[in-house]
Amino acid sequence: MKKEVLGTCPVCSGKLEVAKLKCRNCGISIEGDFELCKFCMLSKEQKEFAEIFIKNRGNIREIEREMGISYPTVKNKLENLIEALGYKSQPRDGDYKKDVLQQLYDGKISADEAIKLIND
Repeated sequence: MKKEVLGTCPVCSGKLEVAKLKCRNCGISIEGDFELCKFCMLSKEQKEFAEIFIKNRGNIREIEREMGISYPTVKNKLENLIEALGYKSQPRDGDYKKDVLQQLYDGKISADEAIKLIND
């Protein structure tokens, strides 16, 4: 059974490095200090969200349906993923508030969710 590569130490949460690579076909081993990609550092939940996001081509409504979560939750998960990959999240502009209010008007989010999103 294949095990997924760990990106962080289960004891201290430090970044792990790969010290040895092995070819399953010919058996050759290469030793050294190899850095894991930034996707290896994501949590299992973040990787699953990224996969669903890509599979649905970024269509938030489809992501909502597949994951059974609300629009604000999808947006929060996306912001979390962006930051985990080392990018700064974009500042929210006036269109963001309009979008939140439209979601509230359409009944896609509750008033409490709208307030939380606008105040965050």
